[in-house]
Amino acid sequence: MTNVVVFDYGTGNVHSAVKALELAGAEVILTSDRMTALEADGLVVPGVGAFSAVMAALKSVRGDDIVDRRLAGGRPVLGICVGMQVMFEHGVERGVDTEGLGEWPGTVTELPAKILPHMGWNTVTSAPNSELFRGIEDERFYFVHSYAAQSWTLEVMPPFPEPRLTWADHGAPFLAAIENGPLSATQFHPEKSGEAGIRLLKNWIGTLHR
Repeated sequence: MTNVVVFDYGTGNVHSAVKALELAGAEVILTSDRMTALEADGLVVPGVGAFSAVMAALKSVRGDDIVDRRLAGGRPVLGICVGMQVMFEHGVERGVDTEGLGEWPGTVTELPAKILPHMGWNTVTSAPNSELFRGIEDERFYFVHSYAAQSWTLEVMPPFPEPRLTWADHGAPFLAAIENGPLSATQFHPEKSGEAGIRLLKNWIGTLHR
């Protein structure tokens, strides 16, 4: 059975993420142990709350180093919600600019919407040939956020494959999910997205031994 670690660093919907991954067919360990996180088939980085708080909590248990080492070795990582946002270089919330993990260029900023947070179910425009959204391209997913990455600037040259970008809209288009080599992420919560979310996690789990 595929072994997945949900990284337990003091923030995020860790128990609902564990349950959803188990329903998707993984053997799940909830831990912040460094070696266990480094050696798992897949690592899930959940996150809720402020960008700065999530970054501080991650760094307190060397999560930044764990994510970086896994990706350098081609080991899969899945970020969820603020766990996706911190993969970018910066997050700006209420005038505070916080340095992120820097796995992707760009800055996470507030959505220009009349109603925030963006809370509830929304459709997405999935990337062509997406593996995460295979068979669930027309489903709705559950979002709870006020900030998002609203542009993509990473230029990828052959032989590396083009990132697969999935978009949604709330006030403006924003990145709802990204598939970029071993690093994938969703702005929405698959663990709160019912059967569609379970199927997305199952799709991700299915990529872990390739």
